[in-house]
Amino acid sequence: MITISRILLPSALALCLTGNLVAETGHPESTPTQPVILTPPAPETPRVNGPAIFGVRPGSPFLYTIPATGRRPMKFEADGLPSELRLDPATGLITGTLQQPGERVVTVRAVNALGSSERKLRIVAGDQIALTPPMGWNSWNCLGARVSQEKILAAAHTMAERGLRDHGWSYVNIDDTWQGTRGGTFNAIQPNAKFPDMKLLGAQIHALGLKFGIYSTAWRGSYEGHIGSTGDNQDGTYDWIKSGDHTDVFRIGREEKGRDGKVHANWKPGRFSFVEKDAAQWAEWGVDYLKYDWFPNDTPHVEAMSRALRGTQRDVVYSLSNTAIYDSAPDLARLANAWRTTGDIRDTWQSVSHIGFSQDRWASYAGPGHWNDSDMLVVGRVGGWGPSPHPTKLTPDEQYTHISLWCLLSAPLLIGCDLEHLDDFTLGLLTNDEVLAIDQDALGKQATQISRDGDKVVYVKTLEDGSVAVGLFNLGPAETTVGISWGPWGSLPAEEADKRLARDLWRQTDLGVYKGKFETKVPSHGVVLVRMSAAK
Repeated sequence: MITISRILLPSALALCLTGNLVAETGHPESTPTQPVILTPPAPETPRVNGPAIFGVRPGSPFLYTIPATGRRPMKFEADGLPSELRLDPATGLITGTLQQPGERVVTVRAVNALGSSERKLRIVAGDQIALTPPMGWNSWNCLGARVSQEKILAAAHTMAERGLRDHGWSYVNIDDTWQGTRGGTFNAIQPNAKFPDMKLLGAQIHALGLKFGIYSTAWRGSYEGHIGSTGDNQDGTYDWIKSGDHTDVFRIGREEKGRDGKVHANWKPGRFSFVEKDAAQWAEWGVDYLKYDWFPNDTPHVEAMSRALRGTQRDVVYSLSNTAIYDSAPDLARLANAWRTTGDIRDTWQSVSHIGFSQDRWASYAGPGHWNDSDMLVVGRVGGWGPSPHPTKLTPDEQYTHISLWCLLSAPLLIGCDLEHLDDFTLGLLTNDEVLAIDQDALGKQATQISRDGDKVVYVKTLEDGSVAVGLFNLGPAETTVGISWGPWGSLPAEEADKRLARDLWRQTDLGVYKGKFETKVPSHGVVLVRMSAAK
């Protein structure tokens, strides 16, 4: 093995991010209007993807789909699967119920006409779920109030058909504006006319090997003026609904939001709580994820919903929104699976960089089962919060920074774009298994900033196998060289710590062995994301 302190390849690769790389022939490979797709196409031979660990509570329904790429048809196998669980060999969907706590190591395998691929999966039946950050799609950033049952089901089908499911994306989440009035068996929130059959929708999503998410609030009314999980009338009725002061989908006030203060007047908890009723209804619908949205996320209301969800005997990822209070972090980590550390993200460099590079103080509270949420991904076609969707305002380099940084931060990854118009560049951003593996690493350690020199910023994340993921970022207006010298991070043996193999994760290419330091050119607002491991 040749030992080198620096090679020229990273510089050329960094230039590729800008869309201006010139090949050795002298011909331009791309232009700024044709963003370069760095993620290599998945091979037609099978490849099992996704996290190496999965958590479930004893007695809760088990639902896990083996994520695997490769030519279909494909057959799935599992060695060592507990007898209480069943594998559908045609879909890779594992279902059943584990009654006893403990850890089982299963070998999952995908086989097609071209070969096979297998990996170990640790199934941990215990108190914690969400042992890696949840990955999925949320309706708000592309649909906003235009969401409907038909559009949610279409998004789920697209996640399966475009292969996102095969890379570990699993949750399909409805955001605000689905809520109608209280009623049904539990006197729980019932859907409005946009969602005629929630139970059927949940079953259809599950049949695709995906999971089903929903939205509510601890206030008596949501941000968009729909009823919440508390109210001022003991029977669960709302005076503004009784009076007819609502739209056809039970949004308060016939005027626009906030014009007369009616919506804002409901932005506080009601006198009576209906969290147990709502949680029971969601469990009956097959809900797997709850976004619970209000401010501030006070501990009593956080705990009330946590108890209600746990009482359903269904594993529901409990995600709090928004702008968590830092002093409450110990309680949030104890009671919830994720909590928003910020206000709402927007598809601008100012928003993404401000949020992404300000997460260090939260790092000690992240870990398996509880994650700092820096909000949804704003790549692709977004804008559900505005008058009409539009392509993200982030440049290609800024989008690579966005995805890289969120993965380093062990953040929940929630796609917010219009999946119906998913372009190849965005698909490449969302289907790089080596990049996603950084987010899904079983150690669950959030990256932190280890150096900053002006606009040059370096983040390091220790991984379960002792290697480290390194993000070299350039926040400045022009290309510059960013480097890292070895430090007291990772867990390499002393005799191996001086030399490290660098692998470029976006291109899934080994760059070489480096001694003492690694440096490379990074484009403006761009990143070079590498994995450093022991040189052998």
